[in-house]
Amino acid sequence: MAQVVIALGSNLGNRASHLTQAKAFLTTLSRRPLIISSIYETEPVGEASTKMYYNAVCAMETTLPPLQLLDRLKKYEQDYGRDPTAPRWSNRTIDLDIIDYNRQVISEDTFRVPHPHYAERLFVLHPLQEIFPNWEDLPSGKSIDTLIASAPKIEVFKKEVNW
Repeated sequence: MAQVVIALGSNLGNRASHLTQAKAFLTTLSRRPLIISSIYETEPVGEASTKMYYNAVCAMETTLPPLQLLDRLKKYEQDYGRDPTAPRWSNRTIDLDIIDYNRQVISEDTFRVPHPHYAERLFVLHPLQEIFPNWEDLPSGKSIDTLIASAPKIEVFKKEVNW
């Protein structure tokens, strides 16, 4: 069984509902209850994204191998209305990214773990710190506090949203 960390994001429609639905989907893939962060509201990153995001992180345990898990996540995104042909960083109903898979470094042509940009994204780091306060970046060995201190600054607000 592999412990996996997934980042969730939504900036279209009812963002909290989209995250709640994605959490329910992830529960079907997990062999144990999910560990979930709070929801954080963050400004968009990238030129194609224009609306504020709701972001969260969850940890799960799954028997799915990495590429099969990725396929399931991408299928869920498409079934939930995400256009795979949209420009990078476009507005979206749901975004699901694998941040960590069983503390392994995986490098495939179209798939890398840890997620190649997570250490630069406060919208991932703050919720990750909430559920794993002693997190260390696998490739660099840097603590979560160090990653947060060195990440590009964006507005990040913890929300009082039950999901």
